[in-house]
Amino acid sequence: MKITTLEDLIGIEHSKLGFYQELQQKVEQLKTSNQELERKRKEIQAVLDGITDLMLVLSEDLKIQRVNHVFSEWFPGIDPIGRTCYQLFRGKQSRCEDCPAQRSLVLDEIVKDLCIYKVNDKFRHFEIIASPLKTGVSAERNVLLFKRDVTLEKEFQAQFYQAEKMATVGALAAGVAHEINNPLAAISGFAEGLQRRIGRIQGKVEPQILDDFNEYTDTIIKECLRCRDIVQTLLTFSRPVASSLSPVDMNQCVRDTLFILKHHFKEQHNIAVKTDLQPNLPVIMGDESQLKQVIINLFTNAFDATGDGDTIRIITNGGPNGGVELIVEDSGCGIPAELHDKLFEPFFTTKPVGKGIGIGLSTCYSIVKNHYGEITVTSREGHGTFFKVSLPGITL
Repeated sequence: MKITTLEDLIGIEHSKLGFYQELQQKVEQLKTSNQELERKRKEIQAVLDGITDLMLVLSEDLKIQRVNHVFSEWFPGIDPIGRTCYQLFRGKQSRCEDCPAQRSLVLDEIVKDLCIYKVNDKFRHFEIIASPLKTGVSAERNVLLFKRDVTLEKEFQAQFYQAEKMATVGALAAGVAHEINNPLAAISGFAEGLQRRIGRIQGKVEPQILDDFNEYTDTIIKECLRCRDIVQTLLTFSRPVASSLSPVDMNQCVRDTLFILKHHFKEQHNIAVKTDLQPNLPVIMGDESQLKQVIINLFTNAFDATGDGDTIRIITNGGPNGGVELIVEDSGCGIPAELHDKLFEPFFTTKPVGKGIGIGLSTCYSIVKNHYGEITVTSREGHGTFFKVSLPGITL
């Protein structure tokens, strides 16, 4: 016997009508849900577009899966998808040592790190945050990478520290100059007074004693003048950082700096310091005190890297278009290749605690950059280091 259905009672047409009404309700619900999803998508996209950090999603083998809009601003015309991060950012064929993304995957936790890359021919400092993406138990593991450009922050930190240090040195130098110049003037004055009275005792004492008297007073006056020059040269290192540009003789800057650093030579008798200064070197526009800071930082770094039997050479040459080149070369221990990219990073140092805090080369980099110049380094571990500073010629 046939079972009576609802369609038999209300008719097939009425059944279809109810189906269509239900379908229409479902369509309206889907439209509403889609609009809500689109609104949320736009909100999320607006948030992502407002982030100025570079964001990348990396696969387990460190291949780039996705990037945000910042990538195209930093690296225009480059398609990163499918390329490894170490290949794109470092130009390497293997993973970086102590990779933060790899550590994040291994430890399954957020990892922070600092690094330096060359972007558009300029060294940029980045703060990196790597966070593992939890997309499911069986899904491939990914890592979310944030790169924040902290170049200006690092430079300002180093400049502030350097300015504070130089202000302290300036106050100390000014006080020392005042306290030393007064007794020096008295010593020099009395020595000159004794020289003027030598004629009165001529013929009354032995000639040998008279010669000794002349020699001693001459030595006293010369040493007083030398101390005065030392104080004046020391004061040039403590001038305000924002001083105006003026004509600078780079050869004279080298001579003044070596004059101040003579005590280093006395401490290490087995280190040879050689100079090769090109005569008639073009005069450039610059800040003399800042350029002397560059020379003294490069020289002291070379001195710290050398030992018995090593040599430090300081060379000046004329550069293109009326510019000058300063070269500080040593035959010391050299710098490992993996550290080359970090040399100009503020507060990075390979020196032991108490020997340096890592602002010397970053200060050099900032000063040379402010003079529209370039500083480069070439080094091999165990074969010495070669720093070259190129400063442009400026029409006076």
